[in-house]
Amino acid sequence: MAPYHVLRCCQRSLAWIPVIFINLVVGWSYYAYVVELCVFTIPNNAEKISYLLVFHLFFVMFIWSYWKTICSQPACPPKEFGLPKSEKELYEKEGQLEAQQEILKKVAIGLPVYTRTGTGAVRYCDHCQVIKPDRCHHCSTCEMCVLKMDHHCPWVNNCVGFSNYKFFVLFLAYSMLYCVFIAATVLQYFIKFWTNQLPDTHAKFHVLFLFFVAAMFFISILSLFSYHLWLVGKNRTTIEAFRAPVFRNGPDKNGFSLSFSRNVTEVFGDEKKYWLLPIYSSHGDGHSFVTRLVNLDPEQLAVGLHINGNSAVDGSTSTKLIIGNNIHHNEDNLDGTSDRNDETVTVTMESES
Repeated sequence: MAPYHVLRCCQRSLAWIPVIFINLVVGWSYYAYVVELCVFTIPNNAEKISYLLVFHLFFVMFIWSYWKTICSQPACPPKEFGLPKSEKELYEKEGQLEAQQEILKKVAIGLPVYTRTGTGAVRYCDHCQVIKPDRCHHCSTCEMCVLKMDHHCPWVNNCVGFSNYKFFVLFLAYSMLYCVFIAATVLQYFIKFWTNQLPDTHAKFHVLFLFFVAAMFFISILSLFSYHLWLVGKNRTTIEAFRAPVFRNGPDKNGFSLSFSRNVTEVFGDEKKYWLLPIYSSHGDGHSFVTRLVNLDPEQLAVGLHINGNSAVDGSTSTKLIIGNNIHHNEDNLDGTSDRNDETVTVTMESES
């Protein structure tokens, strides 16, 4: 066992190398821009001050969102998604997959779980010993199940998921703005150094290299940022974009898509004043999501009965079943206002006389 723990310790230490590299590049870019460009190269004080003000705004927002992405602990499934003790013992004793699936289906009836494996089985993580909530996946690097997992990013040494996806998108946005601002303001001095209009000083190397690095990072980040904006608008994760989630009625790549505005508010929240700040404002709890339910199967009806505590034969004239989850979303009204409502599917069952 000792070699395994030593190996894991080494892997975790090596995983910080990309983060250290990014911070070294950012630290050097700060020195090159502030000291070598603004202090030693730009002669005009007004231009120098204006550049420094905007530069520090982008720098602070970039560092803030970057470290929020790094430091946010990935959200894991709550304990109610674990098997009760009795069912867990039965599951471990059973050797047949069919019998194990029957146990999992019995437990999953009372949970807001609508997705399945490709074969239609209940998604269960043997490592974490939990029924996987919708959009939850196991990360082998973090060794845990992550709610609404998007991907594991080596550049932040963390899983990008429900707890920090907003921070990750802002990190991409502000890093892109940081790079494009540097490239745009350095360009004229890059040309002057390149054409020998400015004398060769120690600032020449920093200014020339700074432009190349900023332009290169801007191009690479722009494509990634554009892709994640598209994912936000479609309400998909990177995993779901490559493999459509499988519902009880089959695969549906738009199963969690509501509308563009509601998809955006699910990530960024209702209050637009917080959208550009790396402050948590996302909707929901990470383990229950509004889905585009089309047909209700007996399991879903059972969930409705469980939620409302009613029975179809309790002697009442009709029983109303509410299928859905506890996430509140904004309904887009015709007058442009928004109200908070539960996304539910209502089924009325008339009892026979």
